[in-house]
Amino acid sequence: MCDRDFEENGVAAIDEEKGDQSDAYLRRTKIENDNAHLEPSRWWFLASVFPMIAGTIGPVASAFSICALVSPWRQHLLPGQQPDQAHYIPDPAWLTAINAVQLGIAVTSNLFLLFNMARRVRFSIAQPITIVGWYFSSICLICLTSTGAKPLTEGLDFPKDEMIWSQSFYYGIWSAILYFIVASLMSITFWGACAGHYPKDFILSLSQRTLMLQTILVLLYLHVGATVFAAIEGWGYLDAVYWADVTLFTIGFGDFEPSTNLGRALTIPYAIVGIISLGLVIEAVRGLTLDGGKRRVLARMEEKKRRRFVRKISKRGGDEILEPIQDESLEPIQEEPDSPRSQAEFDFPRAQTDKTDRTDKTDKTDRSISSEFERRKAEFALMRKIQAKTATRRKWMALGVSGLVWLVFWMVGAVIFQQAEKPYQDWTYFQAFYFCFIAYTTIGYGDLTPVSNAGRSFFVFWSLMALPTITVLISHAGSTVIKIVRDSTIRLGNVTILPGEDAFSSSFKHMVSRMTLGRAYKTYYDSANPTMMLDAPKNNIQRIAEFMEQLEEDDLSDIERERDNANDSGEDFGGDNGKETRKRGRPNRLDSTASNFTTKVRRSLSRIRNHERKLPTGPDFHFLLISEIQAVAKHRKENKEYNYSFDEWAWYLKLIGEDEHSAMTHGKAKIKGKKPTGDSGRDEIVKWSWVGHRSPLMGSQSESDWILEKLVDRLQQSLSAESQRQKAENKVQRRKRRGTFDDYAM
Repeated sequence: MCDRDFEENGVAAIDEEKGDQSDAYLRRTKIENDNAHLEPSRWWFLASVFPMIAGTIGPVASAFSICALVSPWRQHLLPGQQPDQAHYIPDPAWLTAINAVQLGIAVTSNLFLLFNMARRVRFSIAQPITIVGWYFSSICLICLTSTGAKPLTEGLDFPKDEMIWSQSFYYGIWSAILYFIVASLMSITFWGACAGHYPKDFILSLSQRTLMLQTILVLLYLHVGATVFAAIEGWGYLDAVYWADVTLFTIGFGDFEPSTNLGRALTIPYAIVGIISLGLVIEAVRGLTLDGGKRRVLARMEEKKRRRFVRKISKRGGDEILEPIQDESLEPIQEEPDSPRSQAEFDFPRAQTDKTDRTDKTDKTDRSISSEFERRKAEFALMRKIQAKTATRRKWMALGVSGLVWLVFWMVGAVIFQQAEKPYQDWTYFQAFYFCFIAYTTIGYGDLTPVSNAGRSFFVFWSLMALPTITVLISHAGSTVIKIVRDSTIRLGNVTILPGEDAFSSSFKHMVSRMTLGRAYKTYYDSANPTMMLDAPKNNIQRIAEFMEQLEEDDLSDIERERDNANDSGEDFGGDNGKETRKRGRPNRLDSTASNFTTKVRRSLSRIRNHERKLPTGPDFHFLLISEIQAVAKHRKENKEYNYSFDEWAWYLKLIGEDEHSAMTHGKAKIKGKKPTGDSGRDEIVKWSWVGHRSPLMGSQSESDWILEKLVDRLQQSLSAESQRQKAENKVQRRKRRGTFDDYAM
């Protein structure tokens, strides 16, 4: 008997030790997130944005290199003629040979970059080849175009003023510029990888890796179409390239149009396929510009905003809200309405009281925090406000950057078009400015069109670079300016002829608060009626939860209810009655387990994730975790990012072992956070704050991904612990049976 007692106590001790170890493991790992918010954004730009730009522009540079090779660089233009009527002058053999060699090397460089993005060639091998090849092509084209200053203008049998440079010459200039830019970008990326700032591989998604291939296919389609239509319509090849570009971008100036029946017939399928293909590439560029790395950049901006807030509130002496409440019997934290902290940029959430309480300046308990749970809720609200302000700032910054790029292409492009067309059409800057706008918006009246070789070649270069920017600009405006106009229209309708759910006074105060940037009716700045907006959903959820719980209670039979109560009270685990209960329950053990899940767990779910109730144990807890994993997985499938409320976060944190009511793992937020080094002790409890650098709201991982990962880990750990417990129990039972047999034998 003593041996058996020792074995049972030993198993219990082992289980307790394993439970302590699992709890320590959870405390160390469950709040950890990635370090995107602690890393400078410049390394992400070097590792992701620069390769994406090079992969998109590199093929364009090679396409221009082809245009620089297909035709001679010089033309003879007689007085009174247009550039279309000029005759070509053959190039020297050395110019053609060098041009062909640089084109071959540039194409090889593009292929190595493509294979590197497809992970067919290692980064350390592909990048030096790509960088050296592009720099070589750029230097060759710069040297060749520089020879136009003297060598290519000598030995002519006509006056020098009758010689003009062809479109091929200008394509060589545009190609040299692009080669130098992409080679420099990749050099910086390669340096950052060698310096150890990021892995020696591109941090690109599948869509980003395929963007280069899509660009190559569209450019190939443009050149093939130019070859076909040049032969059918009798155009020059580079004029056909200009026509194809104008056609695929749906500008349609009308200066070149197919005149043969065959050309007109082929234009229909060529335009349909080309416009769709080009639209897909532009959409990919727009999507990558809007969404590519957005979470990483936003996480870094949130970290900077968080540091400024913590530093600001610490200097003003109001950081007691960030101190965990270890003993809730202490006096609640109170804040004077006129204290400096009340005028801070971020306001703490007020208690939901009636209108007189909100407007009473002398009420000093309006902001009282009496428990750790309320303090954590206030921290969570602060972090949400930081996130909201950061997200708004990022949207306006993106709109400003895209608008600036759009204006630069517009203004600088107008200057170049003016200088290119001045010898032939004597354009003023306003005419060039107007032409760029008509082309930018794809209106394409055709009243002003480029006729010079420099103008037409630059238009192809300019359109490929500039026209996608207006798509990005419109997309950024949709989440800022257009949203303001839409919301203002709705608010104006609410206070005039289209009343909404809010009262007239609430909508009017919200409009005034917005127009005065929150100086008037500050409490109505974020919503028309803050109290109603915050209280109504909570009350509705509570009513729904109570109704569902009562409905399921009524559906339970008396037998199921008695069995459920008996299981909850543990009556079937002790005494003779317990033995009889176990004996009668053995044939229906599976039914009992299913019944427990369909009653206890279903009712716990119907309570809308009440974090204050005790969690089930054993299989019921496993079923509960699986149910929550399914719910979070559905959130991940939604198009928009899902943001959880504090009560939902408290529920999920409780499922993984964290209690928002206890300050054991809660700490005060620090201004600067350090990356985890992995040298901390195994039993160290990681303390964190919602406004700290260890907050699960920080980092590039979305909330749904973070919760899903932790729930899966928790389920795996719980199943593993349950398996070990079952093995220990089976071992004890075997020893008990062996001891009983030995006693009987004696």
